[in-house]
Order: sequence, then structure tokens, then C-alpha cells
Amino acid sequence: MQAISVRQPWAWAIARGHKTLSNQSLPTVYRGPLLIHASMRVDLKAGDSPLMHTAGWDPGDPLATLGAAIALAELDDVCTASVRGMARGAAGRSAGNGGAEIGGADGGGDGDVRCSCGAWAEPGAYHWRLSNVHALPRPVVALGRPGLWQPPSALVADVETMLETAGLNR
Repeated sequence: MQAISVRQPWAWAIARGHKTLSNQSLPTVYRGPLLIHASMRVDLKAGDSPLMHTAGWDPGDPLATLGAAIALAELDDVCTASVRGMARGAAGRSAGNGGAEIGGADGGGDGDVRCSCGAWAEPGAYHWRLSNVHALPRPVVALGRPGLWQPPSALVADVETMLETAGLNR
């Protein structure tokens, strides 16, 4: 299991199942269980996002906390189309068109490549595609780190026990 710290309210949107990707500045070859950690930093402008309003952002939700593990997901793929101008897997393997659309809005084939990762995808970012997201029954206070990181074994054990108790075996 690996972990990633995500700013609020984006971490909340992932944990509640509204956002199925994490916009990152770097790719990764890692695939598998990914612990979503709500960082101690907040994206203050995100609260005004139409996506957050549509998702029902609630700062009073326990998963809107800071400095805690709040969800477990599967990292299935990384879309690089918006970064590289072409769809290639993170390890350099061709991904066909990887969900990318090639051509301008008029269909003129001007070579512009846009991925089809959805409204939550930021241009110029690597889109870490998430699935099988399970919000934790309660946040688990933990220190995060930048980038992909290995959570301490005690944190992993707490999360696994919590999910088993809740009947969300992975």
C-alpha cells in the first residue's frame, strides 16, 4: 500500500466518490491500493469551484478534516495525455489513445490532444485514475508527505482493521 496527501477540499471529493482522479505534477508506475490522506494544506480557491458546489462540499463533514487518512482507493492508471500531448502510460508504454481525443474542436485534426478524464482533470497534470474508493468510517490522524509515500505499518493496520470491522474488506 502507498499513500498520497491531497489538499482539502479535493481529498473530501475523492473520499466521497465525486472525484475519480487525483491531479499530480509527476507520474508513477505504482498501481494498487492508495491511501488518501487529507493534507494540512487547504486549496482556498477550490471552495468556489462549481464542481465542489455540485458535489455538495460540506466543511462540517468528518472527512473534510485536515491531517488524517480518510479513504482507501485503487490506483488503476495514470493518464499522461494532457502533459505529453499524446496518450502514453506512465512507464512509457503506449496506451493507444488512452482516452484522448485527437484533433481540434472542429474535428480538423490539428494535432491537439485532450484526454477524456472528465471535468475534474486539470490540463497539464498527470491524472491518477482511482477506482474502488472506500471512505474510512472515521479519519485516522497521521502525518503526510509530499508525493507518493509509504504509510507507517501502524497506520496501515489501523486502516485495514477499520475497513474489516465496517465490512469493507479489500
